[in-house]
Amino acid sequence: MKLSVFLTLSLFTGLFVNAQNAVDFANLARYKDENTSILSSKKKVDVVFMGNSITEGWVKSHPEFFSENNYTGRGISGQTTSQMLLRFQNDVIALKPKLVIINAGTNDIAQNTGVYDPDFTFNNIKAMADIAQNNGIKVIIASVLPAAAFPWRKEITDVPQKVDALNNRLKQYANDNKIIYADYNSVMRDSKGGMREGLSKDGIHPVPAGYAIMEPLIKNAIHKASVKK
Repeated sequence: MKLSVFLTLSLFTGLFVNAQNAVDFANLARYKDENTSILSSKKKVDVVFMGNSITEGWVKSHPEFFSENNYTGRGISGQTTSQMLLRFQNDVIALKPKLVIINAGTNDIAQNTGVYDPDFTFNNIKAMADIAQNNGIKVIIASVLPAAAFPWRKEITDVPQKVDALNNRLKQYANDNKIIYADYNSVMRDSKGGMREGLSKDGIHPVPAGYAIMEPLIKNAIHKASVKK
């Protein structure tokens, strides 16, 4: 009987481990080779941009902005804060940058990996900021960009209100902890809280005109954070 139970548990454990190994929830493999290359070359990284498709698309849209300023993009399309937190060690801390920009929350509100819990999302962003600072890395927290609705989640209502509520918490947290807050939202939104016309094709992802607004804003924030003691 004991042998039977042991074999059953062993089989279950093996199946569970194999299932876990088969799914890379945080997509740790996405930047594995690039991170290895940076570490092996002993290249110094100044700034890492941690984010989702907005960050990933930024690198693709204007790669020179990153290469010329020694910025490194670590955005993965569709990711929520829980996924970013899981890969934060590999994609940020291990690279030992001077500074990290955390731009997250859009896909949490869009419920990409489950029901949106504002406390859970806020705490994930706070945890990333805490981990960075505990490793001597300066932090900039970026606002969630404006959005009126999600094209892939049209059933979700009150999107601008949810975005504003999260941004208000992030701004307050940044102010309370003397962290630079990069406010993309206020300069990119229309009167209803959505993305201004001409800055995006789908109301979520910036086109070059949108990134052109974000670039001087974040460069100014990076400068402030760099000289801040």
